[in-house]
Amino acid sequence: MKEFMMIFRSAERVERPTPEQMQAQVKVWQDWIGGIAAQGKFVGTNALGMEGKVVRANSMITDGPYMELKEMVGGYIVVKAENMEDAIKLSEGCPTLSYGGSVEIRDVLKF
Repeated sequence: MKEFMMIFRSAERVERPTPEQMQAQVKVWQDWIGGIAAQGKFVGTNALGMEGKVVRANSMITDGPYMELKEMVGGYIVVKAENMEDAIKLSEGCPTLSYGGSVEIRDVLKF
């Protein structure tokens, strides 16, 4: 099996969710990831914080990319799949899709 990274993108949120909404969102994510883990295809995951900078050539440093793009990368998961089509099937039901986000799927190269 190959490894694939799913990168979760969503529109920048203006309103902060309540603690209850956050708990509900975490549960949905846990259930979705748990379904992948139950298939033996889970490798690892992390969420990304709101703080970030982009370092470019010539020592130019700017605020994180989400400030310029109005879109942010919220986190990722690494899964094991037979091929890209299998990885796409695993992305079905991803919580970010339910609120207009997207999942970018990339194969992970081993060196």
